Amino acid sequence: MLIVLDSQSGMPVYRQIIEQVRFQVAAGLLEPGTELPSTRSLSQELGVNPMTVSKAYGLLEEAGLVVRRPGLPLVVAERPASAEVEARTAQLAALLEPVAVAARQLGVDNDTALGLFRRLLKEIARHEETRA
Repeated sequence: MLIVLDSQSGMPVYRQIIEQVRFQVAAGLLEPGTELPSTRSLSQELGVNPMTVSKAYGLLEEAGLVVRRPGLPLVVAERPASAEVEARTAQLAALLEPVAVAARQLGVDNDTALGLFRRLLKEIARHEETRA
């Protein structure tokens, strides 16, 4: 599991951990049953207080993304396929929101912004096809 902290983001570290785990689960990078690093090992790896990681893990557990097993590592929870689609859509919406704000601030109309997004999706798809 790769977690990269940004000390300049203004977002608390525990929230950064939560959001990155959410993203990795939604993207399928962390599949159901995948064990998460222990609180101690992740806190050492990130150079943060173990309580910060513990808080993030606790909130992920409350959200139903991970399952705590006594004496064993936390694991990514099983989720129905509909929840996976919903999680991916939510992650995409969170990523697109700042882009939508930037488009409005730049005065780019909706049709132009949507056309640009469609074009970029097509270009990426073509690029993926040429690599395959």
